[in-house]
Amino acid sequence: MGTVGLSFGSATSGTGFNVSSTVAEIVTNLQNVETPWKTQLTSLESQDTAISSLGTLFSTLSTDMSTLTDFTGTMSQKLGSSSDQGVLTLTAATSSAVAGTHVVTVSNLAQTSSGYLPRVASSSDPLSGSITLQVGSGTALTIALNSSDNTLAGLASTINSSGVGINASVLTDSSGSMLSLVSSTSGANGNISVTENTITDTKDALSYSGTAGTSSVTSSGTLTSITNSSDTLSGSISVSVNKGTAAKIVIGAGTNTATTIYTGSGVNTLSGLAGAINGATGLGFTALVVTNSDGTSSLQLTSGTAGTAGTLAVTSSIADTSKSMGYTSAVTGKDANITVDGVTMTSSSNTVANLIPGVTFQLLAPSTTNEQVQVVIANDNSGVESAFAIMVSDYNALISGVNAQEGLDSSNKAEPLFGSPTLSLLQQQLLSGLNMQSPNSSLTPITTNTNTTLAGSMTVSIGGGATETFVMGSALSSPLANTFYTGSGVNTLQGLADTINAANQQTTLSFTDSTGSGTYSNFTATGITNSSAVIGGTLTVQVGTGTAENIVMGAEPSTGAAANTIYTGSGVNTLQGMADTINANSTLGFTATVLSNSDGTSSLDLQSLTTGDTGALTVTPGLVADGLGITANVVTSNGQSTLTLASLTAGAKGALTINSSINATSDTPLTASTTTGEDASASTSATNSTATLTSITKSSDALSGSITIQVGTGQTQTIAVPANSTTSPSNNLAGLASVINSASVGVNASVVTDSNGSHLLLTSGTAGSAGKISVTSNILDTTNTKAAALHFTSSSDINNLTSLGITVNSNGSMTFDAASMDSVLNSDFSGVVGFFQNANSWGQNFSTILTNGGTSSTSGILSLALKSNSNIESTLNADVSREESLISLQSKSLTTVLNSANQTLQSIPTLLDQVNELYSAITGYNQSK
Repeated sequence: MGTVGLSFGSATSGTGFNVSSTVAEIVTNLQNVETPWKTQLTSLESQDTAISSLGTLFSTLSTDMSTLTDFTGTMSQKLGSSSDQGVLTLTAATSSAVAGTHVVTVSNLAQTSSGYLPRVASSSDPLSGSITLQVGSGTALTIALNSSDNTLAGLASTINSSGVGINASVLTDSSGSMLSLVSSTSGANGNISVTENTITDTKDALSYSGTAGTSSVTSSGTLTSITNSSDTLSGSISVSVNKGTAAKIVIGAGTNTATTIYTGSGVNTLSGLAGAINGATGLGFTALVVTNSDGTSSLQLTSGTAGTAGTLAVTSSIADTSKSMGYTSAVTGKDANITVDGVTMTSSSNTVANLIPGVTFQLLAPSTTNEQVQVVIANDNSGVESAFAIMVSDYNALISGVNAQEGLDSSNKAEPLFGSPTLSLLQQQLLSGLNMQSPNSSLTPITTNTNTTLAGSMTVSIGGGATETFVMGSALSSPLANTFYTGSGVNTLQGLADTINAANQQTTLSFTDSTGSGTYSNFTATGITNSSAVIGGTLTVQVGTGTAENIVMGAEPSTGAAANTIYTGSGVNTLQGMADTINANSTLGFTATVLSNSDGTSSLDLQSLTTGDTGALTVTPGLVADGLGITANVVTSNGQSTLTLASLTAGAKGALTINSSINATSDTPLTASTTTGEDASASTSATNSTATLTSITKSSDALSGSITIQVGTGQTQTIAVPANSTTSPSNNLAGLASVINSASVGVNASVVTDSNGSHLLLTSGTAGSAGKISVTSNILDTTNTKAAALHFTSSSDINNLTSLGITVNSNGSMTFDAASMDSVLNSDFSGVVGFFQNANSWGQNFSTILTNGGTSSTSGILSLALKSNSNIESTLNADVSREESLISLQSKSLTTVLNSANQTLQSIPTLLDQVNELYSAITGYNQSK
């Protein structure tokens, strides 16, 4: 820290000094201690901004990956087409649809039942009666019209709200209105049936026409004629004589009064109406049914009083219900008949779903004679390629953002994360993820802490080639061909993985001279376990002093064969293929045989055809046998381990066929369950916490491992199971209890035996919640073991990004070749899906890497970096705040002290004058003046 010097000028001048500027100068000097803290805060805030930006890029890429790894995402989408859009058009293809071609013939379309009631003059005409409707075999609905629905619109509304399954509507044109009925169910099961219908248009009532009474004529008249006198009538008629009280005659049942007469139950014809009128007394008129000249019938009314005094006034609302509005069926419901891939099917709707699984199509017209419509369901290659392109673009944006942090900004200053270990870790994770191989299969996971041992064998075939066998344990006295052994005592997943990876190593074939001079010269190559292994390279053989001949594995080059060179041919790349090539050329002077050796290996044996030195073979080896072509890896996660296998050959040629007969034997883990003791209350005493281990069949079972115990907030202690059974305490429940009790860890251990077996019970020595027991058990019952068969689950036959047309560049970015991707999608779409979506696949693992790297997970690399920065920033901000508070106090104190000093300086001249005057008074100085 620098120093501040006070400048008072002339001490006796009385001018003093500037307190504010002096305090400000001192405060500024004090604040210098905060400078490195604030500098670090600025740096951390810049890092936070950079980390958040990278987190956004991670999140974007993670979203891109989810479209590829989601079972219902981009790769599940299907495209469809129809060879005749006029007959059939595709409307949907779900993820359950399978790519392929189908042949469809449409015999007839589905029809929806419909019909109508006859037209009336106006939609507002009042109606009466009832109607019973039914759809298919559904429940019948009877609607009796009342004042709320006695019009076409009202009846339509009642039908639509009834749930009977019919859509009703009123259709109106210049000729009138009619009620249209359409079934809500298409096909044969949706036919509309009308079983009863008495609805009539009451506006067509039988009106009255008559004459008034005169001096010479008695008043009379008739109702509108009806076709049949037996027609059923409804309604009523009101009649008054000379404007007197009207009498009302009602068709139907009821109690008669002075002014209202009922015809009676079931009495509803013209003759019945006439009988009711004539049977009543005091009405003042009579009725008669008359037959008209055209054969129709009418009701005639005649007054009983002559002259004008007997004039009849008649109002009629009688209707002929035999003239009901009958229902006409316009279209009969009918199912569509189609043939799909030779199988005849029906559909109640012209929208046909899942007759082809996952596919929905619309029928538009019947096929023409002998026409077959081709329906093609295809994978959405363009959609997948677009998703890939977006993923690659966003990945490159992320890599660019990461790489940019390694350099300088536009001001030639280091980027915020320059040199940060966070940056290095991100780069390492991303690049390892890109180069990660996708397994072709994985073994059933096993628990990691149960001392699991393996036994048995598994077979592997690559691309339909020869079957190779891997056996857990030592080789037989006579090892089998194409069989690999893990070795004595090697019975773990890692041991199996090591054996598989060793089988994947190349073998350089050396040749050993197995005979001496003077006999037939003989050379035998190094034995290889995989007799069908791919052999590459050149073998050079010279007989005696003759010309050396070269036998080359593979096809002859397009430029022609080299001198003294023989080629095995395209695809001929095994030991047997070389032997056949050699034996097919009799002029070589030697023959070849593939030997099956006693150790299960195969080797190539060369035999000269000439004895002695003239037939001596000189062999120059140059052959290499490839490994098996698969790699193995042990993956451990969440306490479980599995063996994954990946083919080194992409596509169907590298598809793995695996059969596992491996069995895993594991010790039984003893887990702990705890109960927490209750604190004392007014009504109960405190109880003690307990912990109980899993019960075992026999208390004498041998145990291994350890148990960790903590009581309350006390020290955590780990107790190991005694080492063996020959000493005391022994390695069983009783021995473990003895060791725990001797360790004084705050619990009492005892062995409890009940109907379920025996278990270890731990009881806290401290009552209530303060004695809560925390237990972690790593104990295994080594006597009671469990056996399980381990099976292989197949995955994708594509195992790396290169197979998909993606190249990883030197700077970590990716280049995407859409044409290569399209080729793979066309030839092996399911393999691409497996590469992203199967368990332990590249897609699933890379998605996990993105989650573990970004800010979406609390344990992500960037999340942890932000959290670390936040903790440091909190500490620095606290330091700055504390220092600011201290400086503020010092500033106030300095201001007070310096103000006082300033006042003193300013008062010095006055004090000096006073001293001078006092001095003069004492000495008489200057009195003469």
